[in-house]
Formats: sequence, structure tokens, C-alpha cells
Amino acid sequence: MVKKIKQWISLLLLAGVFTFSLTSAILPSSPAPTEKNEQTHSLPAEEQTSKETGHHFDAEEMIMGHVLDSYEWHLLTIKGKHISIPLPVILYSKEKGLNIFLSSKFHHGHSSYKGFRIAEEGKYAGKIVEETADGQVVRPIDLSLTKTAVALVFSVILLIWIFTSIARRYEKHRNEPPHGLQNLLEPLIIFIRDEVAKASIGEEKYEKYLPYLLTLFFFIFINNLLGLIPIFPAGANVTGNIAIPTVMALFTFALVVVSATKYFWIDIFNTPGVPWWLKFPFPLIPLIEFSSLFIKHIVLVIRLFANIVAGHIVALGFFALIFIFGEMNTLAGYGISVVTIAFTVFLTLLELLVAFIQAYVFTLLSALYIGLALEEGH
Repeated sequence: MVKKIKQWISLLLLAGVFTFSLTSAILPSSPAPTEKNEQTHSLPAEEQTSKETGHHFDAEEMIMGHVLDSYEWHLLTIKGKHISIPLPVILYSKEKGLNIFLSSKFHHGHSSYKGFRIAEEGKYAGKIVEETADGQVVRPIDLSLTKTAVALVFSVILLIWIFTSIARRYEKHRNEPPHGLQNLLEPLIIFIRDEVAKASIGEEKYEKYLPYLLTLFFFIFINNLLGLIPIFPAGANVTGNIAIPTVMALFTFALVVVSATKYFWIDIFNTPGVPWWLKFPFPLIPLIEFSSLFIKHIVLVIRLFANIVAGHIVALGFFALIFIFGEMNTLAGYGISVVTIAFTVFLTLLELLVAFIQAYVFTLLSALYIGLALEEGH
């Protein structure tokens, strides 16, 4: 068990590094919260007052600011002032070379720095762009530590610390019953081993893939839970960022392709029991089977991404109702808050269940795909 946990930790670190690299390089970021300077002469008097005092509540900004990624970690807004933690911006430009600075140089997206700025619209919206000498707007090589990347690194460090501690306790107290955190996580480890790995891959071959499956499950589960805590350094939407499930699905896809036996490929390109006229001259069934190899892993991405994002949006939407009704009438704000908080408590409990289910489903399907790739001849 100790050896397997150590293998798991190594794979976890590797997965975290690769995921972090891909996320930093390709992930679209949301624009930082901005203080909107709209003209108020055409607005009704109530809205003018709200705008002038800086207390106008923007539900879309609040929800999307949490769901999307950004170059700073927004904590809260007090009287129209945004309080954020600036994050390192790492850019490489052909004209300017390597540039490293804090995202605070952009002043929440209002300013440019050294010719770089955060695009507010267009195909690069939310990303850092560079204005070249000839007036063109291009994307530099962007390896910045965004909010998602920082949260990802934090979760990886947390997981390594948790399971390193458990592994050490196993080594020191081999013949003693589990205690504390070890007692909490051991049933989950045994559950993934017996009900997922063994059941899907088989008694003889499951051990080779168990560390990877444990990595998937606990990485997704812990990040799902951290996403429900609205306090720094938790609260980021890691598993609800499509780049993260994509990388994990690519790992599963790579394992399936590398581990597949010849019988697996025979079943795809020359499926037994299928009439020959469905294979030749037009290979209809082989095309469908080969396409399904990719579609199954795309579904892995969409299922995790959509479920986590939907849960966050619904919860934040109900919170937004308090402020929307409160702007219309203070009493209405207090009234709706009772209903909203009660529903949000129920939704949070439901999200705890979803956090486990989504981690379990992603791990189970990955194990099933690997098990199918290891099939032997009939």
C-alpha cells in the first residue's frame, strides 16, 4: 500500500505540472473586474445615483468573474474599489523578449504596460495582447500564473502533503489501525481499488493503473471541494475550467492507446460479427468505431466541465438575487435573502455530493476505457 501511494504521489505531481503548463499557455482568461465609467445622462435618476455612488451591482461580472480565469485573484469589492491579489505575468515577445511583472501593472485592465494590455473584446478578449510597432495586435507567448494555475499548484501541493503524511504513518505504524486523516481517506482508496480498478480492469492487471486512477479521483475530488469554499486560496473554478478536464482526458486517451492490445484495434477496424458490406468498400462501421474512440474522451471533458460550471453558476445566481432585490428595495433584499440562503445551503450540500460523483464517474469511465483496451482475444 505504501509503495502504491508513493507511485500515486509521483503521478500526481507529473499530472499537476503538465496540466499547469497547458493551462498557463492556452487558457483564455476573463477580464479583470473593471470600474465602468459609463455616461449617466441617459439613465433614470435611480440608476444615475447607483452609478455615481459606485454601488451598482453587476450580476454578470460577479458570476463570470468567479467562473472564468483571470490574471489576478479578486477577493472583494468595497464601495466600488476592487481588492485583488496580483499574480505574476510571464510573457515572451519577439520584439520585447522576456517580460516578467505583476498583473497590478494593468490596474484591473484599465492600463497597458510595456505595450501589453488585457483585451476587452474580440477573439483575444480576456487575454494579454501586444501592440506592435506597426499597430498590429498580436498574442505574445503567455506563461503567466493565472488564478486557475495558482489554485492548481496549491491543490497539488496540498494533495502531496496529505498523502505523504499518510504514507509516513503507514511506514511507522504498520500494525496499528488507521487514525485521523488516514482513517478518513483509506476507505476511499480501498473503494477506488476494489470497486473501480479491479472491477473495470481485472484482478491481474489493475495494480499497474491504480496509482493513475487514484490520482484522477483525488485530484478532481479535492479541487471540486476547494471550489465550494469562497475564501482564498480556495474558491477557484479549477475543474470547471475546460483546460483541466481536457488534459486529464488526454492522459486517459494516451494510456488507452499505449496499453491497447491488438484485439482492441481488431475490434475497431474489423469488428467481428458485422456484415462485410458495412466494412467494404465504404468502411462505415470502422469509421464509427474509430470516431467513438475520440468521442468517449470528449464526453469525459464535457461531463465534468459542464456539471461543475453549472453548479457554480446556479449557486452564484441565487446569491446575486439578494443584491438585485436589495437595490430595488432594502426590505425585498432582506426578504429574498432568507429564501436564497436556505436554498443555497441545500444546493451546497448537493454540490458536495456532485463533487464526489463527478470524481467517481470520471475515474470509473477512465478505468472502463483502459479495461476495454486490455481485452484479450475471444
